[in-house]
Amino acid sequence: MPQTEKDRARLLEKANSLPLVPGVYLMHDKSGKVIYVGKSRKLKNRVSQYFQNGEKNIKTARMVSSVSDFDYYLCTNEMEALSLENTLIKQYKPKYNILLKDAKSYPYIKITAEEYPRLIFTRKREADRGKYFGPYSGASIAYSMIDLLSKTLGLPTCRRKFPQEIGKGRPCIYYEIGKCAGLCTGHVSAEEHRTAIAYAAEVLNGKNDAVRKLLEEQMKRDAEAERYEAAAKCRDTIRALSAIREKQSVVASPDAEQDVFALWTDDFCTCISVFYIRGGAVQDSSDFLFGADEIPDDLTAFLTEHYRSRAYIPPRVLLAFHMEEEDRALLVESLSQLAGRKVDVHTPERGSLRTLCELVESNAAERAKRYRLDSEKEEGTIARLAELLRLEVYPQRIEAYDISNFGSEHLTAGMIVYKNGLFSKADYRSFRIKTVVGTTDDYASMTEALERRLAHLSDASGSFSEEPDLILLDGGRGHVSVIREKLRELGLDRIPVFGMVKDDYHKTRALCTENEEINIAREREIYTLIYKIQEEIHRYTVRVMEQAKRGTLSHSVLTKIPGIGDAKAKRVLAAFGGLAAVKTASAEEIGNVKGISKKDAEAIYRHYHKSEDDRI
Repeated sequence: MPQTEKDRARLLEKANSLPLVPGVYLMHDKSGKVIYVGKSRKLKNRVSQYFQNGEKNIKTARMVSSVSDFDYYLCTNEMEALSLENTLIKQYKPKYNILLKDAKSYPYIKITAEEYPRLIFTRKREADRGKYFGPYSGASIAYSMIDLLSKTLGLPTCRRKFPQEIGKGRPCIYYEIGKCAGLCTGHVSAEEHRTAIAYAAEVLNGKNDAVRKLLEEQMKRDAEAERYEAAAKCRDTIRALSAIREKQSVVASPDAEQDVFALWTDDFCTCISVFYIRGGAVQDSSDFLFGADEIPDDLTAFLTEHYRSRAYIPPRVLLAFHMEEEDRALLVESLSQLAGRKVDVHTPERGSLRTLCELVESNAAERAKRYRLDSEKEEGTIARLAELLRLEVYPQRIEAYDISNFGSEHLTAGMIVYKNGLFSKADYRSFRIKTVVGTTDDYASMTEALERRLAHLSDASGSFSEEPDLILLDGGRGHVSVIREKLRELGLDRIPVFGMVKDDYHKTRALCTENEEINIAREREIYTLIYKIQEEIHRYTVRVMEQAKRGTLSHSVLTKIPGIGDAKAKRVLAAFGGLAAVKTASAEEIGNVKGISKKDAEAIYRHYHKSEDDRI
């Protein structure tokens, strides 16, 4: 029911009664769901603005028209309000707030805190002694940087444990072709390895030139001492570092360390672009795209949350857009607190820095334009799909389900979400089937998964509280029939369900109901969309099942060792993160696992270090 003038007058009266102090406000829709969270240094002024007559941008107007009531929290200062706002946005994930991708899914490069440190790829930042660099905008960028640095500096990429395996076994092919210094051979000292790792850390911090200068000085010393082989190695490393530098766009003075943010917004979407500049070159860039409903209102909160997930905050942050002085001062305070030192934030008005801001701004505009064109094409396809399937509602949220299994074990249902023209990976879920035992009953498994998922529609917030506009099943009429029956039982038969019918090549050729098939072979855009969804749900479900299978196989191998039962096997695997690490661990390391005796540790160690004939 649309908001009436009477409703707006009631909300304005309530807003005018608020105090002029810092605080956080929560906007609710008619169902009580939190749809927007904001903060203000003067609650009364900010909240009352929403309900006063006056021009508002289309996104804010859309949000305000959905408000039925609001709550608020008083805070002692703006920093407290910023912190509380961040907490509440994470808790409720409101529809109209711009939300950062979950930080746990961003790729990082980690230098481990081992005696012989390594460069590794990770998506998880832990409270350990390792050094983290990133996050990077994509996994491919992080992997390519690890590969480039490893080959440039001769760092090991194998799974060998150091120093335990130094001098044991033949070196790998990378050593033979000169891409690895050969730490495993014993010819590289711990100090030399640590120096190479330190160089890698400097490069990851964007300080290529500093490393290059050190190497040039070392090359000169080696040449003067007639250590020509060492000098040649330094020369080759300098050349490789120069190649890395050439891959990056030089946009500022050589000592520049700064991040540059730009904002582009229209009635369709918002794009925030950022260039990460280290040593005067663009080391990486990111684009954050938000839909028409999400309001780029509180950029202070967005930028603060962005830097919470990053390993490094540069001394200077440039903004290509205007920010109120009070907001800028709050952002400076917030970022300086996170960095542990002063961080300068400002908007250049002229000169080379303004030109740089305009470059990032044009990037944001171009990215938003591409997103709009892609989305409009996708919207046309989904509208045609809705017409073909005779749907009553445009399917903004499509959920697809598949079942995968390992024999009669590890029955797993996967759920993927296609929302507003994009795969929403943060909303993906898997379900370990509990009620089907000793058989592979797809119908019962699918029914359990759907029932467990739909039980969360009553949640106050979160992805599961959103009702799907369309459900697609990896199956035929039988699957559709049992799920339709379950939906009727749950009082949710308004949700349309279709099966994805496959041809002999395992590709979807039609969609089906309980009674009919709808051929999509001649509908090229629809066929492509359904094929993408089918491939994605299959990929996701198989990956989840494979993870479960690997866990069971690793577990079963350990339980064959005398004295190692289910509980001990689980503890060892959990402590080492997998069987590969257990195989290379020493008896002492295994014995450090809680609940594992010295005798158990020696039994596990002997199992992997005896000859093949003696192996259990």
